[in-house]
Amino acid sequence: MILLWAMLVLIAANAIAITVMLFVRRRSPEGSFFSDGDRASGVFGVLAGGFAIFAGFIIFLAFTTYDASRSGGETEAILVVQQYENAQFLPPAVQRRLGGELVCYGRSVVHQEWQQMEDGHGEAAINPWSIALFKSIRLAKPASATEEAAYSKWLDQTSDREQARSDRLHGAEGIVPTSIWLALFLIAGVVFSFMLFFADSAERARSQAMLMGSATTVVVLTLLAINALDNPYREGIGQIKPIPMERSLRILDRARVIVGDRAPLPCDAAGAPRAT
Repeated sequence: MILLWAMLVLIAANAIAITVMLFVRRRSPEGSFFSDGDRASGVFGVLAGGFAIFAGFIIFLAFTTYDASRSGGETEAILVVQQYENAQFLPPAVQRRLGGELVCYGRSVVHQEWQQMEDGHGEAAINPWSIALFKSIRLAKPASATEEAAYSKWLDQTSDREQARSDRLHGAEGIVPTSIWLALFLIAGVVFSFMLFFADSAERARSQAMLMGSATTVVVLTLLAINALDNPYREGIGQIKPIPMERSLRILDRARVIVGDRAPLPCDAAGAPRAT
């Protein structure tokens, strides 16, 4: 659906730009409105180059955040599995409890947080199962060297998981501020307006349409690419999906069978707490 809307935007922008160009062409002098075409082409090169450089920096910044969000989700999913393995070395009183809460944490990420991110909301609140895990680990009373090492490792993994979650959420609300979008559209408008002064009544209509259509296509596709990277969780091509966490949940399901953990989970299939 998003791809369809992008195509419609591109077609509409080209239709408007080409129509305006052909309209201006009817009233333009031969050779365009510029008496010195070479000098005008040089100025246009500066304008187009400035837009390209500015947009390039924005794309680089947006892609960096996009990649950090994707990496954060993958790291978080790996750490959930590692913490489950580590929990098996903690005191028996908290092993099953921590394992079940980790599963619920993963489910809430997939079925609750991801939907919020798709809607463009990077929730600042702590995942409720993070609080449950914190309360559970406080009950652990390590007695052996193995349990003490596992306890210390658990705390380190918790910090890493929270950092990975922060990276994942960072891209949910977008990183390109409104002021930058305004600047991009303003520069694009300047380029479009400058292109109209190249209208030439002596040129064929198809040549003028190609001239305006090519420039419009490049500018619009650049803006669409920035928008896609700025909203990495929105539906469409390149959308970041919770595949790593879904994979981790499948691993945890098999791990619970292997360790003989048949205790009921404290949450439903969507990660919401069960009524007690």
